Amino acid sequence: MIKKCLFPVAGYGTRFLPATKAMPKEMLPIVDKPLVQYGVEEAVEAGLTEIGFVTGRGKRAIEDHFDTNYELEHQIQGTGKEKLLGGIRELIERCTFSYTRQISIHGLGHAILTGRTLIGDEAFGVVLADDLCFGEGASVLAQMVKLHRQFRCSIVAIEEVPHTETHNYGIVVGEALSDSLFRVTDMVEKPAPDRAPSNLAIIGRYILTPDVFNILEQTPPGKNGEIQITDALLRQARDGCVIAYKFKGRRFDCGTLEGFVEATNYCYQRFHASDAGQRVVPMSRGAS
Repeated sequence: MIKKCLFPVAGYGTRFLPATKAMPKEMLPIVDKPLVQYGVEEAVEAGLTEIGFVTGRGKRAIEDHFDTNYELEHQIQGTGKEKLLGGIRELIERCTFSYTRQISIHGLGHAILTGRTLIGDEAFGVVLADDLCFGEGASVLAQMVKLHRQFRCSIVAIEEVPHTETHNYGIVVGEALSDSLFRVTDMVEKPAPDRAPSNLAIIGRYILTPDVFNILEQTPPGKNGEIQITDALLRQARDGCVIAYKFKGRRFDCGTLEGFVEATNYCYQRFHASDAGQRVVPMSRGAS
């Protein structure tokens, strides 16, 4: 049973400067909640309550967010504003939070390897908070956990992207098992559009088996001189099995200004527009 979820959050967020000069990009708010809280809620809905963060310099606000603020809570105790903390209080009560620091940034693969001390020898989820996902029925991560129970291998979430955008993603090729499932046969990190083998792009949701750590240790720097998780996953695919899954739901690329604004408008309309933002939306209690 998967219990742990890793959040690599050490990146600088340079596309959002100057907003991210002193604030972690993962703490940028989508209406009234920071991006990273949406990701943790998704993990909890999938039954993953042991949350690990791979952080870096300037990321202390993430630790503070998932902790009790006694001064603030004392000031608003007994007022109508107290209910606004209901969601984050529930997360703090249900989860354990662990942190380790990525001293130098050498790609997503390196960040995941840095988190090994928080995970140990068990399968685990990975959430990139930049990708804000809303699943149909169950959360995207919950859908993937269910697939892992069936296949017992690493699972990556994918979606079709325009061919002109393949250079922004890891791209997969695979043997179709159904309309939404592919057994991966090849992966390419950020190929130019004229060299992309498909338009099936990996997005920021993974279920990884623990052997990925040993593979990452042996993986040389790849694209841009970084240790790429796609290189390690390709090794897993060739030695065993990796499943790519076209998830049911919607994803917003909040690593871009356009995606961030689109996500903000979507969340306002979906959760807040009917009562001008006064309604508190409870966190769902999905599969565990």
